[in-house]
Amino acid sequence: MKTMAMTISNQQFKIVLLGEGCVGKTSLVLRYVENKFSETNQSTLQASFLTKNIFVQNMPITLNIWDTAGQERFHAVGPLYYRDSNGALLVYDVTDPDSLAKVKVWIKELRKVLGNDVCIAIIGNKIDLLSGLERDQMNNVLIAEAQSYATTAGATHYCTSAKTNYGIDDVFLNLTKQMISFNQTQQLNPRALNSTVTRGISIAADNEINNPNDLQSKRRCC
Repeated sequence: MKTMAMTISNQQFKIVLLGEGCVGKTSLVLRYVENKFSETNQSTLQASFLTKNIFVQNMPITLNIWDTAGQERFHAVGPLYYRDSNGALLVYDVTDPDSLAKVKVWIKELRKVLGNDVCIAIIGNKIDLLSGLERDQMNNVLIAEAQSYATTAGATHYCTSAKTNYGIDDVFLNLTKQMISFNQTQQLNPRALNSTVTRGISIAADNEINNPNDLQSKRRCC
C-alpha cells in the first residue's frame, strides 16, 4: 500500500534592516547569508536584497532580507522598503549613543505604518569593541538603555558582532520563530483580514523586483 508524503509549503517572510549608516547592517546580513565579513564594506545606496533559505520547526522558510541605506538623505524612501514587512531589525552601534537615538525614531515610524503587525528586534552591533567584562556582564550603559527601551517598545534586544559572528544566527532564528507564531495567530483569528505569510513585496524603484525568488542568494541594488 502506497503512502502519500505530505508536502509542506515554503513560507516566505520579508525582513527589513534599518539604522544609521556605518552601524554594520550590511555586515550583519552578509555574515548571516554568505558567512562573509569585510573591514572595508561600502555604504549601501538606497537598499540591497538578499535571500536565505532555512528550516525552522521542520518547515522550509525563505527570508527575503532588505538592507537599507542609513544616510539621512535616504530616510524619506524608508517606507518603500519596510512596507509589508513581517520582521524588522533595528541596528545600532554599541559605542555610538546617537545611533540608538535613531533606532527609536525608526521604531516610531514602523509602529505608525505597520502597527503591531511586525516583529521587531533591536540589535546592538559591534559588541567586539567592548571589553570582555562589559560584554559578559552586559552592563554597558548604552546597552542597558537599549534593553530597557526594547521592553517598552514591544521588541526584543540582542547584542551581535558581524566581525566575530557573535549572536547573529540567534537573531534571525528567534525573529523567524516570532514571525511564524504571529502568522499562525493571524490564521486562527477569523477577524484577521490579511495573513502575514501572503504579504508580498511592494517596492517603487528604478529596477522593480516583482519576484524576489529570481534573486536567490544574490544581492541587488535598487
